[in-house]
Amino acid sequence: MAMSSMAPMVTDEASADVAARMEEQRFRAQYNVEEKPVGEGTYGAVYKASCSRTRRTVAVKKIKPDREGQGVPSTAIREVAVLRGSTHPNIVQLLDVYCTVGHLYLVFEFVARNLKEHMRFGSPLRPGTVCAYFLQLMRGIDFCHSHRIIHRDLKPQNILIDESEGSLKIADFGMARAFSLPLPVYTHEVVTTWYRAPEILFGGPKGEYSLPVDNWSAGCILAEMATGSALFRGDSEIDTIFQIFRKLGTPTEEVWPGVLQLPDMKASFPKWPRRSWAEIRNAAAMLGPHGVELLDQFMVYDPTRRISARASLAHPYLLQ
Repeated sequence: MAMSSMAPMVTDEASADVAARMEEQRFRAQYNVEEKPVGEGTYGAVYKASCSRTRRTVAVKKIKPDREGQGVPSTAIREVAVLRGSTHPNIVQLLDVYCTVGHLYLVFEFVARNLKEHMRFGSPLRPGTVCAYFLQLMRGIDFCHSHRIIHRDLKPQNILIDESEGSLKIADFGMARAFSLPLPVYTHEVVTTWYRAPEILFGGPKGEYSLPVDNWSAGCILAEMATGSALFRGDSEIDTIFQIFRKLGTPTEEVWPGVLQLPDMKASFPKWPRRSWAEIRNAAAMLGPHGVELLDQFMVYDPTRRISARASLAHPYLLQ
C-alpha cells in the first residue's frame, strides 16, 4: 500500500525531470552561448549568445536555485512576472524563458553597456545627451508606474544604453513589485544605498512607501549624469544620510512634516544648510535653469511632494 501511495509522486517527479531535460535541449538548440559571462550578480550570470534561428544577438541570464532544493529565486519569478507584460521602448525586452534542470534561463534583447559603463568608458555626456537619456528614463518609469509596477532598484548599473541608437532601457526588475491598492507591506531592504529614498533610509513604517522611491532614484541618476559622479556616495546608511543632509540641508518639520517621528531620524543630527547646485561640481552648467528646477523637484524630502514621473514629462526641461 505504501508503494502504491508513492507511485503518483514518483511519476510526477519523473515527468517534471523529463520536461526539464527537454527544455534544456530546446534551449541548447536555440541559442549558442558564449563561455565567458559579460556580467555576474547574486543569483547568477549574464552571457552573450546568438539565436541559431534568427542570428540575433541576445543576453542570457542564467539563474541558479537560491539554495539547494529551494527552487527558483523569488527575484527571478518577480522579474519574469513583471516583464512578461511590459512592452515599451524604454524597458528591456524579455524574449524567452526556459526552466531546465537546476537552472532558469531568461533571454533578453542584448544591449552592450549599462549607463554606469557608458559614463565611465564612453564619450563625456553633453547637456543634450543628459536630457535625452533622462527623458527616456522618465518615459520608462512612467510606463512602470502607470502599470502599477515599482522598480525599487533604479541605478545606473540597471539602465542599459544602446550607444549606436542613443536609446535607454530600464533593466533588472528582480526587486520590482506589481502593486495594488491598498499597498501591501514591503521590505526596506531595497535600492542600493546611494540611490535610496529618505523615507526608506529613515526607517519609515513598512508599507508606507511607494512610487516616489523610484522618482528619488531618478533624481539621483539625473544628478550623476550631470556631474559624472554619484551624488550621495555613502559607505553606510548613516553616511548616505549625512551626504544627503550636506547637499540638501538637514530636513525639518517644515519641509517634511513628521520627519522627527521617523525611527532613524534623530533631533541630535548635525544641522547642515542647503547647498546650491552651482556649488556641486558642474550640475548647474550641465542642466541649465530648467534642469536644475526639475532636479530640485525630484530631490524633495517629503515623498508626497516629490514630482511624479508623469508630471516630469510635462516639465520644460524635458520639452525642449
